[in-house]
Amino acid sequence: SRTNSGAKNNEKENDMGTERTSAPAQWKWMYWLGWVLAAGPVFMLCFSAFMKLSRNPQAVEGFAKMGYPPGALMTLGIAELGSTILYLIPQTSVLGAILLTGYLGGAVDVHTRNGDPFVNIATPIVFGILLWGGLFLRDARIRALIPFGKKSQ
Repeated sequence: SRTNSGAKNNEKENDMGTERTSAPAQWKWMYWLGWVLAAGPVFMLCFSAFMKLSRNPQAVEGFAKMGYPPGALMTLGIAELGSTILYLIPQTSVLGAILLTGYLGGAVDVHTRNGDPFVNIATPIVFGILLWGGLFLRDARIRALIPFGKKSQ
């Protein structure tokens, strides 16, 4: 393995991309806080996908009220679970976050269009913020793309 310019972030580059090596103590708290931030939304997304995939009567009824055809429940459940799994795998976490952003954006659209209460509209937005915030804390590549607190030169 050869060391890349991200060596100061204790990452090394291999043929598959970037892999995590032991981080300095001051960064370990960021890594674990990132997982803690994402845990709630990940749990809720998995629970929601399970409700869709198991054709839970409440989920079927809710989707019917929103105007979705019966087959959409399974399709959305697979998309939700697949995107969440991709988010949980470090090598595909950025792709998972991008897919979940689109998924959650669709939820915001549906709730807004249906005139649902503000909490129903805000929940997917908060989930997206927590998912990206968790990824920001866990992944140096995201921190390099979004350099909060660093002055541009």
